[in-house]
Amino acid sequence: MEIRPFGLWSSPLSPDELASSTRLRDVAWDADGRTLVWLEGRGPQGVLVCQKPGTAPRDLNTALSVRAQVGYGGGDLAVARGHAYFAEHGGRLYRQPLAGGPAEAITPQFGRAASPAPAPTGRHLAYVHSYEDRDTLAIVDVAGRFWPQILVQGADFYMQPAWHPRGDRLAWIEWDHPQMPWDGTRLVLGQLAHSRHGLPSLRATEVLAGDADTAIAQPCFSPDGRYLVYASDERGYSNLWCRDLASGATRCLCEDASDIAGPAWVQGLRAFAWAADSRTLYFVRSENAQRLAYALDFASGTVAKVAALAAYTHIEQLAAAPRGKGLACIAAASAIPARIVAGTTTQVTVRARSASESLAPADLSPPEPVSWASEDATQVHGLYYPPASRHFTGQGQPPLIVMIHGGPTGQVETGFEATNQFFATRGFAVLDIDYRGSTGRGREYMSALRTRWGVLDVEDAIGGAQHLVASGLADPERLVIMGGSAGGYTVLRVLTTRPGFFRAGICLYGVANLFTLAADTHKFESRYLDSMIGPLPEAAEVYRARSPIYAADQLCDPLAIFQGTDDQVVPPAQAEEIVASLRRRNIPHVYHLYEGEGHGWRKPETVRAFYQACEAFLRQHVLFA
Repeated sequence: MEIRPFGLWSSPLSPDELASSTRLRDVAWDADGRTLVWLEGRGPQGVLVCQKPGTAPRDLNTALSVRAQVGYGGGDLAVARGHAYFAEHGGRLYRQPLAGGPAEAITPQFGRAASPAPAPTGRHLAYVHSYEDRDTLAIVDVAGRFWPQILVQGADFYMQPAWHPRGDRLAWIEWDHPQMPWDGTRLVLGQLAHSRHGLPSLRATEVLAGDADTAIAQPCFSPDGRYLVYASDERGYSNLWCRDLASGATRCLCEDASDIAGPAWVQGLRAFAWAADSRTLYFVRSENAQRLAYALDFASGTVAKVAALAAYTHIEQLAAAPRGKGLACIAAASAIPARIVAGTTTQVTVRARSASESLAPADLSPPEPVSWASEDATQVHGLYYPPASRHFTGQGQPPLIVMIHGGPTGQVETGFEATNQFFATRGFAVLDIDYRGSTGRGREYMSALRTRWGVLDVEDAIGGAQHLVASGLADPERLVIMGGSAGGYTVLRVLTTRPGFFRAGICLYGVANLFTLAADTHKFESRYLDSMIGPLPEAAEVYRARSPIYAADQLCDPLAIFQGTDDQVVPPAQAEEIVASLRRRNIPHVYHLYEGEGHGWRKPETVRAFYQACEAFLRQHVLFA
């Protein structure tokens, strides 16, 4: 192997390769149990793809972009009775025949829609609707002949409407400010009254589970109509619970020290699904940063791994066919970019790939779990990506990039993490940190960051770097910190509170001013800081003390800042306040403002430019400094 300085290795993973990747976002079966529909993100366009038995996949929509935009999005589509129902980028719901033909609008251009849920009768569609910060559950007929009507209102947020197989009941999740959906939600069951000529209406509702301190997620009726299953963290971890609809009795189906439901940042998440015969419940749960698939035998209570998915360490959006034994999902591993796979519990085939998969596993870095003790003796966790190459090796210790995930209620996962692999295959070491406050490790670990955001995440970023330096896995003179959104906030906090510890920072659409975030961000997160920092005005001094903008004169390390012009979560003004301070004091920095991008990159040209800019910045300010 050739000896070459760390960070300067030739990598098979180019910016062009990353820019050409497709985002796989959801998958669903039609009623026949054989036709599969999935959603691909191609640049800014959301495209539905349909594959019928024995045929090649084909695109369903070309002129319209499938993308729900309630909150952070998600809940883009549903499939039933030969039709796909989807939320279009502009906010309307459409019906698309799978056999061919144009999509037809079934709701007016009014507000935004998400989570379409077709009724078992095939006549109606329930969905989440949002207009001028007022969220409701609404209903419309599938042909769009009637003006939609409100089914439920009064709560601040709604999510995951689910029909009972008889079509006479609807379950959903709701919650109110200042809770976030991982803090506390309510599971509600509504009884419907049907009209011969009009739309159904609710005649009674009942809260079945949840409160301000218990997070309930994903109500799911058994196909035989006897049970309602949901996820609840009332015992400290997100476990599966079941309600017998006849007796009202509830029980925990599998109590483990693992989380099944992840944080509901978006609509439409599915961590479990009933088999068509109501005898098996498929689910995924977090284990050591992996999301693995299991099958629960409902009669015996026995749990076994899904053999067909054994090659994958990150599985999401489980979908069980409504007829037969079909199972589909989005699946990935550290060396396997996301795929749509479908089949049975014993064998699945690949239906779609998000990337070319031209790289061999030996070309990529295998992440290794690491942990270390925090200042209060809590074990903090992360994934370490060693520098990886079949052709190059370095001397001494490699430069280290400490990755800070967003949220802050996010989590580190062992899917194909393109950014980590981009740097690791160039000779950087990468530490992806599950700092205190991350999800996937139980409610106590998640709750640790409440009122201490900007404190514990900072400690854990520094602590993780120190741990790797002490272990001989990183060069203490070439440490970099990188993160986006809430992770970008941590980058700025670290650089203002511990200047000089890191050689440089990379900040993507990071929060600089907590007051501005609380005042200007979208409805979903408008009260998030009540728990992460404290309520205003009582906690105003804490907001000031922990806002990087008020300590911007402490920034002295080179900093790369990336921002989208259309970001509604963290508007460009936050980045530009930091940039103004850096420019005024001649601190080395670069600022890239991407036209037409929001809270993250969608355009291939942006993705390409971003990675090229990161590489150039690190060469100048870390490798050649």
